[in-house]
Amino acid sequence: MSKTRLVLSTLLTTCVVWVSGFTAHADEYPSRPITLIVPFPPGGSTTIMARIIADRMSQTLNQQIIVDNRGGAGGTIGTRAVANAAPDGYTLGLGYTGTLAVGPSLYPSNAYDVRKDFVPIGMIGTAPSVLVVHPSVPVKSVAELIAYAKASPNPLQFGSPGIGTANHLSGELFAFMTGIKLVHVPYRGSGPAMNDLLGGHIPLSFTPVPAARGNVEGGKLRALAVTGLKRSALMPELPTVAESGLPGFEVALRYGLIAPAGTSPAIVARLNKELRAALDSDEVRKKLATEGAEPLPSSPAEYASDIDQEEAKWAKLIKSIGVKAQ
Repeated sequence: MSKTRLVLSTLLTTCVVWVSGFTAHADEYPSRPITLIVPFPPGGSTTIMARIIADRMSQTLNQQIIVDNRGGAGGTIGTRAVANAAPDGYTLGLGYTGTLAVGPSLYPSNAYDVRKDFVPIGMIGTAPSVLVVHPSVPVKSVAELIAYAKASPNPLQFGSPGIGTANHLSGELFAFMTGIKLVHVPYRGSGPAMNDLLGGHIPLSFTPVPAARGNVEGGKLRALAVTGLKRSALMPELPTVAESGLPGFEVALRYGLIAPAGTSPAIVARLNKELRAALDSDEVRKKLATEGAEPLPSSPAEYASDIDQEEAKWAKLIKSIGVKAQ
């Protein structure tokens, strides 16, 4: 055999062995428990979403997925921990609008590059908010609210659980697109914000659908519209803000799974397959619906595109209105 043929033969044999070993490694995955980092304290919607998916995928992967809450700095600390983790498929992260689309602009000191530091696995779903007003506000539609705000001698106040939350940015986007003036009142959590809204201390808010639904049905709040592009299954009688005369308005929390950059395509494909299977389960769909969320299975590429569009959208708004983290 010639020297050239010997070299080619050796290289071919090496490649076959490498690919075989790689495939075998992927087939064996996972061989131990997986950690799913949720970049917020326990108890919120992010933890609920993570546990719904983790419980189901643990069954199909035959390995436990352990939810690890790591809150701080609007979720950027936990998300950065995902970016810095070993890309072996055993540390995943819950992708979320606040951390992937908003956090990089609000917390540049905790920066990570959402386009380079992560591998998107797939989307879990989306969840809109609902625009609600206190019954003392004499409006019954989005158009009436806009007219009322423009006629008011003072800017209307709206509350949220804090700067940079979807509740806050919904109000800022609404004011930006309508040309009305709103004053943001940040609270230390959803509870205090809701209490002041119910007490009439603030006239309006953008609130998660499940949190508002009972108070709307009880007559304590009046719902005007939902913020997603589609009507909510929990409040199907309500139009969307876009339907109500503001085309293009959309604020819906996005949830998904991400992994550190460098995670092998075979592992990402396996996780995407199991995530899709989980979202196809009636049990998971019912649990997501209870949280006001709609399943939105996607490929890794589709989720990457969604992350890119959302980050660009919110970065532009944050820069335009000069929002600063506190």
